[in-house]
Amino acid sequence: MRAMKDSGYSWLGNIPDRWVLERGKYLFMQRSHRGNTIELQLLSPTQKFGVIPQSMYEELTGMSAVKLNDKADLSLLKTIHKGDFCISLRSFQGGFEYSEYEGVVSPAYQVFYPLVPIADGYYKYLFKDTGFIEKMNSYTMTLRDGKNIAFSDFGDTYIPYPPVEEQQSIAAYLDRKGAEIDTLTADIATQIETLEQYKRSVITEAVTKGLNPDAEMKGSGYSWLGNIPDRWVLERGKYLFMQRSHRGNTIELQLLSPTQKFGVIPQSMYEELTGMSAVKLNDKADLSLLKTIHKGDFCISLRSFQGGFEYSEYEGVVSPAYQVFYPLVPIADGYYKYLFKDTGFIEKMNSYTMTLRDGKNIAFSDFGNTYIPYPPVEEQQSIANYLDCKCTEIDSILADKQKQLDTLAEYKKSLIYEYVTGKKEVPV
Repeated sequence: MRAMKDSGYSWLGNIPDRWVLERGKYLFMQRSHRGNTIELQLLSPTQKFGVIPQSMYEELTGMSAVKLNDKADLSLLKTIHKGDFCISLRSFQGGFEYSEYEGVVSPAYQVFYPLVPIADGYYKYLFKDTGFIEKMNSYTMTLRDGKNIAFSDFGDTYIPYPPVEEQQSIAAYLDRKGAEIDTLTADIATQIETLEQYKRSVITEAVTKGLNPDAEMKGSGYSWLGNIPDRWVLERGKYLFMQRSHRGNTIELQLLSPTQKFGVIPQSMYEELTGMSAVKLNDKADLSLLKTIHKGDFCISLRSFQGGFEYSEYEGVVSPAYQVFYPLVPIADGYYKYLFKDTGFIEKMNSYTMTLRDGKNIAFSDFGNTYIPYPPVEEQQSIANYLDCKCTEIDSILADKQKQLDTLAEYKKSLIYEYVTGKKEVPV
């Protein structure tokens, strides 16, 4: 076992005795060249893919890259070369980004390059290590109120500088092990997607075809429904559900948050389950505009429609941005909870937002004029019970698969830490 020494820094701990520590500014220097006079391509730094061309960014992420407008001052763009790293001046979350490309990046980034011989791969891993990221974040929190990080912060930080041949062997080993972990991760992610598709198909089959495979069927007249059991009837939404008109919060009902994943839930529960802050009412909010919602009600957003109608298990009020509706006829709540989350139903509702309102809004009248199934209530209940049981089984498997993903992600992090800090030696 090789000799170790105390690095003097908690994020590093012990390091190999023959490794040296150097301040960042003695290993890397800022690149000062600006401007896009030779028409270099505009690159986008990303936490997951490094620094990549904008066209690749849009292809890999499915998001639009931030484009330069006609008034942009091209002389402010930062030149970046293959082998350079960059950090954001505005925020720091996922480490330093490495570039495989020549180009320019936004002035919001600082670009730096090695002053001494290094193995790029070793520092790619070191700069993504959780301990290193936490160390850099300590500067953003204490020095700049959580907003910025400057190159000088990194420049004054002591970081490992192992012998270059050892840097290379560490990088090569982590490349190999990382590829193995990524392959396992991709396989599990595929299994999760297959299970989620299966869950969606189980829901669709049950809410549109029922549970009796021998039932006589008839055409519904609607492509999203297809054939339905012969004894089921179709009714317009407005004959099954009615909007709730009561507004105001005069009896101090709790403020609820509609969510696609958890339904309509109290704000405190929303923050606990999602880890995000719920939108709070300010002192100027007009409480008389809030919509009352009761247990068993559904709601839809006036501003957008993506994940179906949300069901409430609670009494309270929701934002005026939502329309609340309740059943006019006897129903099994569970059946409609599943129907209103069915992919075909969501696509049908989305057809209104695209053709009638330019993708922005959906009104209750759109739903009200849509024909939806109304099976016998006892059959609704049987379908709801079946789907509760079936979806619980699938969700349990999905949770196990997610745990496997989390375990692999943690293993990969620990592997990187152990080798970039020298806790483990690359096997010969």
